[in-house]
Amino acid sequence: MPTRYLDDETPVVQFDPQLEVSPFALFRRMKDGDPPLLVEVRPVPSRLSLEGAILYPGPDWSPPRDRDVVLIDDDGAQAIDGARHMQAAGWPNVKALFGGLELYEFSLDPEVVGEETFLVRA
Repeated sequence: MPTRYLDDETPVVQFDPQLEVSPFALFRRMKDGDPPLLVEVRPVPSRLSLEGAILYPGPDWSPPRDRDVVLIDDDGAQAIDGARHMQAAGWPNVKALFGGLELYEFSLDPEVVGEETFLVRA
């Protein structure tokens, strides 16, 4: 989640469609039965995850070329760094979840999208 700052140090968060996928776009893919491979990049699991997510297998892991991959963490910071690194290494199908699981949870109101949000609570 790239952030720039105004002269008064007000943060401005910008969505980068080359590096990130929005929470709602990810939700739609999961709802439609076409989920990307979800990879948790947090060093320690947190209270939230997404259904079907796997833990990052380590630095020797190579993402599948025939499948979209979404890196997830709490706030998007580690995931965006990982997506940048993997894209620079030749894996254009790897993106980060914009805003991480915190924004995903906040933006998908069960009263709007239905009870199934694919969130897993620890």
